[in-house]
Amino acid sequence: MSHGQETMPGWRSAILQDLVFFQRGYDITKAEQKPGDIPVVSSSGINSYHSEFKVDGPGVVIGRKGSLGTVHYVDGAYWPHDTTLWSKDLKGNHARFVYYFLHTLGLDRYDVGNANPTLNRNHIHGLDITIPDYWIQVRIASILSAYDDLIENNRRRIQLLEQAARLLYREWFVHLRFPGHEHVTITDGVPEGWEKKVVADVCETVGGGTPSTKVSEYWAGDITWVTPSDITKNDCLVLIDSGRKITEKGLRKSSAKMVPAETILMTSRASVGFFALVDREVCTNQGFINIIPHEDELRMYLLFNLMSRVNEIRSNAKGTTYPEISKGRFRGMGVVVPSKVLVREFAGLASDVIQQVRCLKRSALQLGTARDLLLPRLMTGEVVV
Repeated sequence: MSHGQETMPGWRSAILQDLVFFQRGYDITKAEQKPGDIPVVSSSGINSYHSEFKVDGPGVVIGRKGSLGTVHYVDGAYWPHDTTLWSKDLKGNHARFVYYFLHTLGLDRYDVGNANPTLNRNHIHGLDITIPDYWIQVRIASILSAYDDLIENNRRRIQLLEQAARLLYREWFVHLRFPGHEHVTITDGVPEGWEKKVVADVCETVGGGTPSTKVSEYWAGDITWVTPSDITKNDCLVLIDSGRKITEKGLRKSSAKMVPAETILMTSRASVGFFALVDREVCTNQGFINIIPHEDELRMYLLFNLMSRVNEIRSNAKGTTYPEISKGRFRGMGVVVPSKVLVREFAGLASDVIQQVRCLKRSALQLGTARDLLLPRLMTGEVVV
């Protein structure tokens, strides 16, 4: 960080150890963890919970191994994993400010590992920085937290909306308490007017492919190219964008095909059975089966039907190196199709939910972009609070 702020009122020259002193986390395996509500914070974030804690919050945790330099904030008691460094001493600084400040340092640059990325605390404690007075820290943290609070509020609303749609699907199509069910005859668990089919009868399935990663002209294009991690790391049913883009030439040099907006993406290799609905034309890598319903009105029913059958889908995945469900096996899976009237009614309700989710997701992305633009300017004193 530049020393240009040394003469600014309320800021002082320092090193990182004056802001926070880090300690290596504590090893614990999944098998050693007992049911509880204490978050175990690894380099990738909170992935599990335990009955005991090692540190009382608030605290800041950064990735030491694997996901290098990631930054996580914890309000209450927690267990910092051995793959992390945790804030043993905040030196009287504001915890939230420290959390935001660390995002500006690019700690992944200080990798000292060979095969596995590793961050050594002794290599970062001496970094030159400037630190504002505590009251300025509070103001900065308050400004940035306002963005994060809005993003979190959107995330919770998205969860509630998706949960409502899943519950509606279960009520109508699993428990068979759909509108007018009292007047419908059910034979062998299938209401009158419903049909037993296979997946191949109701949709087209399209695979993906990857152009050579060694050819630069295949990449940095403007075609949205989706990988399984774009889905597994996504926090809702809709996918707004992806991390990488390919060029027209890259698309031609792969086996991938463009699939239209509103295609259902299903991961089919390694991490099998994760779903998303795209709002634009995309192509995917080979880790997908992309599902295009023959009839638009079937889309929502098919999406929620398949999501309710993840265990069944995964049980059909085979492979020695990693599990994979083939298009042939997937296309042969059975699917019960309700009456057109019921499918249409569910499609209308579920589509409304998806549109609300999309609006909330776009808003959250815009808030995140605005926060990330403001963050470095606040941390250098360029924006006075």
